[in-house]
Amino acid sequence: MIHQMDVKTAFLIGDLDEEIYMEQPEGFKVKGQEHKVCKLVKSLYGLKQAPKQWHEKFNDVIQGYGFRSNEHDKCIYFKEENGGYVILCLYVDDILIFGSNLEFIEKVKVYLSNNFEMKDLGEAHIILGMKVRMTKEGIVLNQSDSIEKFLRKFNYYDCKSVSTPYDPNVHLHKNLGEPISQLKYSQIIGSLLYFTNMTRPDIFYAVGRLSRYTHNPSKSHWTTLERVLKYLRGTLSYSLCYKGFPSVLEGYSDANWITDNSEIKSTSGFVFMFGGAAITWGSKKQTIISRSTMEAEIIALDTTCTTAEWLRDLLLELRFCDIGPMELVCDNQSALHLSSNPVFHSRTKHIDVRYHFIRDHDEKKDITLENISTDKQLADIFTKPLRESRFEELKNELGLIELS
Repeated sequence: MIHQMDVKTAFLIGDLDEEIYMEQPEGFKVKGQEHKVCKLVKSLYGLKQAPKQWHEKFNDVIQGYGFRSNEHDKCIYFKEENGGYVILCLYVDDILIFGSNLEFIEKVKVYLSNNFEMKDLGEAHIILGMKVRMTKEGIVLNQSDSIEKFLRKFNYYDCKSVSTPYDPNVHLHKNLGEPISQLKYSQIIGSLLYFTNMTRPDIFYAVGRLSRYTHNPSKSHWTTLERVLKYLRGTLSYSLCYKGFPSVLEGYSDANWITDNSEIKSTSGFVFMFGGAAITWGSKKQTIISRSTMEAEIIALDTTCTTAEWLRDLLLELRFCDIGPMELVCDNQSALHLSSNPVFHSRTKHIDVRYHFIRDHDEKKDITLENISTDKQLADIFTKPLRESRFEELKNELGLIELS
């Protein structure tokens, strides 16, 4: 069960650790004492300290009820009682409550309402612009309403749809002239980045690639960006569906060594699957120039391993499921061999030692490395533009389904 609550005027609740003064607000100045200031006794909206003080206040209150803060994400709390459990997730003033039974959830709600002015929203339906639905297929996450508003705002709702967000034949280059509608371009990219991080991994590569030109977009950048918007128009109902199985946490790591002639740095990509769909993913241009495909894959594995370590520790501390050794898969055998064995020769001595910490996890057996064929590499969609057939195949594998 998933329930939702909202804290009213959260930033006014926090206690201040230092003396802070403010000018008398307009309309409330005392006659004859206009030169005086007000000393704050509680937090206030607009203060730099307000978010921190609110979180400290909430943390003290919720731990007073027996909740434990997760060491790997301080906004997640967990409590066990009489065989039941409750997981509480805090995002500023929005609270999601996951519980094994309704009675336990209601107890938590009563406790929160006794300590803060709360709004009980019942079962979760919309959180942070994302719809949550319980269906026969499983838990479904969808942002169709938010994407529709976004498309209407920028006048792309009535455009003709396309089958893929990025044309593999397009090679983008830096604009050496004057920028074209730079502010609007940045606004669209900002909104798209929000969608890609929440429920739309299928457009992550395209948006990430286009965001590299936000400071100086050209006509070709706008044409490519409009293709992403046309793709979104035709895929409004796409949703991430978590079926609950397989209950194995599995990570995919990939790298594309030099995208085109104008790029000198490779692109890393990763995705983690759990419960039948993607739970976290990423695509990023590497910060250093790799000398070979193997080195590019090693750097990508390092990034993926860092996320794997955090995810594994997070789930273990929540006791959410029995997490055994996490499996990381890669389609480059040379990278896997180098990650597993301390080989040293002329072709590997230039690779930075910091990219070998995955070897420590492999030796401890908490993360295992496996080889996979390229046609089964799910992270392929995060490192390069793909043809329609390949794109459709990987999109479905990520757990994206079309629901009415």
